[in-house]
Amino acid sequence: MEGDRKYITADELKQHSKPGDLWISIQGKVYNVSDWAKEHPGGEIPLLNLAGQDVTDAFIAYHPGTAWKHLDKFFTGYYLEDFEVSEVSRDYRRLVSEFVKTGLFKKKGHVAFCSLASVAVMFLVVLYSVLRCDSVWAHMGSAMVLGMLWMQSTYVGHDSGHYQVMASRGYNKLAQIITGNCLTGISIAWWKWTHNAHHIACNSLDYDPDLQHIPVFAVSSRFFNSLTSCFYGRKLNFDPLARFLISYQHWTFYPVMCVARVNLYLQTLLLLFSPSRQVPDRALNIMGILVFWSWFPLLLSYLPNWPERFMFVLASFAVTSIQHIQFCLNHFSANVYVGPPSGNDWFEKQTSGTLDIACSSWMDWFFGGLQFQLEHHLFPRLPRCQLRKVSPVVKELCKKHNLPYRSLSFWDANVSTIRTLRTAALQARDLSNPVPKNLLWEAVNTHG
Repeated sequence: MEGDRKYITADELKQHSKPGDLWISIQGKVYNVSDWAKEHPGGEIPLLNLAGQDVTDAFIAYHPGTAWKHLDKFFTGYYLEDFEVSEVSRDYRRLVSEFVKTGLFKKKGHVAFCSLASVAVMFLVVLYSVLRCDSVWAHMGSAMVLGMLWMQSTYVGHDSGHYQVMASRGYNKLAQIITGNCLTGISIAWWKWTHNAHHIACNSLDYDPDLQHIPVFAVSSRFFNSLTSCFYGRKLNFDPLARFLISYQHWTFYPVMCVARVNLYLQTLLLLFSPSRQVPDRALNIMGILVFWSWFPLLLSYLPNWPERFMFVLASFAVTSIQHIQFCLNHFSANVYVGPPSGNDWFEKQTSGTLDIACSSWMDWFFGGLQFQLEHHLFPRLPRCQLRKVSPVVKELCKKHNLPYRSLSFWDANVSTIRTLRTAALQARDLSNPVPKNLLWEAVNTHG
């Protein structure tokens, strides 16, 4: 032991891993964040998921250098006795340090301005086409433009949720509310709640909410054991309805994606009006949602009849489904695991659970930079205009440590995802699984 330092073991640290008793270690120093967890800007869930262990890599990934000065007030006086750093983590931290020195985290380009300008132009096009044109084709064209608007607006909201894209934190929050709540109808509070948990527990079947789509989809047969979602705090029941739907999920995937926004609207409302959930800026989020549910129905009311209104909504949803599909491609066919995330294999878990989509640089705007999904997961604060630049470095690091770096074309990524869904679907049809059966299921599957 060195001097008067007090040490605890990793096993002792693990005992402090629940609400009200939440300790973490960062670079070997142990901090007590029990009382502060609910005030954490990223939410309480990321801290709970990594509680009782060293979280240095995750802390470095999500926090700028200015965050380190706030740690001292949480220091317990203890150091981690058996603290070790793997070679992968050393290289990862060295890479982050290099990016900081070269200013990559601050070089944001004009992405936010250009994106917001394009969103404004598209909104004006939609208004003009609906209010001033009588052609049904003009209306359907404007619906497709609206779908593209929602995609680009979502990318700005996503960027502003990970790093500051505006001149100040206040303007950044305003950008989040406008691009998320007001324009798309999806709450930035809901997005932060689920998205931060997804990043921390990437592709954990019971901790990552982005994989928990029972009864409609299941990417792994391990869902057939009715896993308990540690995110939602409930059991994901694999019942006869789930078995039936999942058995055909490789056929229903694209149709469901076309109406997936309905679920996002519902999830937003359930969170914002839940009395049991602590929602940051709840009133502001609700006001933003009210803005959306004022202008969107009003816009639809200017269309001449209900069939055209229905087609307008369907067309706009269908275009936006490309984005929903993209998010699924990034993770559905990657490796999955059961259990909480570990702070000791941050880099490894991100490489295992993500898949990049290869495309030309002129398509970066279309995918919002998120085709570089692994790079984004490793460096979530890195502006999207820098992701293509760091991609070769990440690829080399993965090669050095014999870790997967998967980059597929959009077509091949779709094929891989459908193959994953089909494999799980065929497993769900296996009647030997001990799940209660009903007459509908038996009738449909009598002859295989």
